[in-house]
Amino acid sequence: MSHDHDTIVAIATAPGAGGVGIVRLSGPRSRDIARTVCDGRVLRPRVARHVRFVDADGATIDDGIALYFRAPASYTGEDVVELQAHGSRAVLQQLVARCQALGARGARPGEFSERAFLAGKLDLAQAEAVADLIAAGDERAARAARRALDGEFSRRVDAIAAELLALRVHVEAAIDFADEPLDTLGGGPLRRRLDDAIALLDALLADAERGRKLRDGLHAVIVGPPNAGKSSLLNALAGSDRAIVTDIAGTTRDLLHETIRIDGVELTLVDTAGLRESGDVIEREGMRRARDELGRADIALVVLDARAPEAGRAELAEAVAGVPTRLWLLNKSDLLPDTGVPPAGLDDALSVSARTGAGLDRLHERLRTLWQGSATDAAEGAFTARARHVDALRRAAGELRVARQALAADSLDLAAEALRAGHDALGEITGRIAPDDLLGHIFSSFCIGK
Repeated sequence: MSHDHDTIVAIATAPGAGGVGIVRLSGPRSRDIARTVCDGRVLRPRVARHVRFVDADGATIDDGIALYFRAPASYTGEDVVELQAHGSRAVLQQLVARCQALGARGARPGEFSERAFLAGKLDLAQAEAVADLIAAGDERAARAARRALDGEFSRRVDAIAAELLALRVHVEAAIDFADEPLDTLGGGPLRRRLDDAIALLDALLADAERGRKLRDGLHAVIVGPPNAGKSSLLNALAGSDRAIVTDIAGTTRDLLHETIRIDGVELTLVDTAGLRESGDVIEREGMRRARDELGRADIALVVLDARAPEAGRAELAEAVAGVPTRLWLLNKSDLLPDTGVPPAGLDDALSVSARTGAGLDRLHERLRTLWQGSATDAAEGAFTARARHVDALRRAAGELRVARQALAADSLDLAAEALRAGHDALGEITGRIAPDDLLGHIFSSFCIGK
């Protein structure tokens, strides 16, 4: 991603009317453009001036406050001016159009934060925390995003990365003395340092997982045998007909994602193909994707037909064994008399009916309880995190374990390569090592004025 030196402009406040709206300029011509818009008033750094904003004919667009931040003491590291007007969308758009007529370019999504990153004001994890803080849905998420923005996550990543770099130097130096045994060259302390780094990385990964749940909510995958009512349950929870429902086994063949809120609980539901041994090639691919999705799930909603609860149950138990939390649901309970006696081995199962809504209130309560416990755990972590951070940490942890095995076998070349790969994976989190397409994807998800 190239960083040009155009002066950019955008509305920095949320859409809609408000008491105050802000237009932000960043770049080398910011002060000159703002001076013209502000009817020739000279702007001094960090001094708020009440000014009249004028168009090309000198007519008043609005009056308000102009604030100038001189480079490098600004958010982006460039000259920045904020024009604070009344929060009319029409007024703000006039100000943007006037700045563009004077030579500013409309900013791309996230370009202000991108420039802050490229200027070294923020690392990549901190830049993402800006977006997380803006999007925080509650006080816990806001506090965690603030800690990430303050650099708590980045400092821990950098500390481990620095240790890996030191280990790489030691191993690669030892390669130059191939005739000497590793233990003679400090192999024992080296292995202990690597074990310590692995422990630190595992602890960081656990905290990042909690931070990811706090940011993204719970990820629930609906699984079960064909025709158990999985898609009907998704529709009932979503409150709309999001999934196609028929009596034909194998109707659902691909994953269907739906993000919902239940009593304040944010939940990403994933409907999946019914798990069974038979099926055509398309259905089998759907089942493979369902099993892959379970590997990323926080909760498995295991749906059984209450009339035949043993159908596919053993296979399902094996498929969801690795999911942290499993809720067993006996759907279509409205088709059976309520005996009050659950099937053997399913004492904790909830009886529900996606068709009539019976039992869904208890399911809502169970999900809310799980979310509150998860959010409480997550709030104890120091920061919010994203799925890409967790993935990078997992890859780094895997590489460090490869390096440990290689050192145990005195395979220094393999150990050096694994340490390099682990170090690079950590660099992706903070942007120390980041391909341009990754940066483009991250900053394109920001709002225009940030």
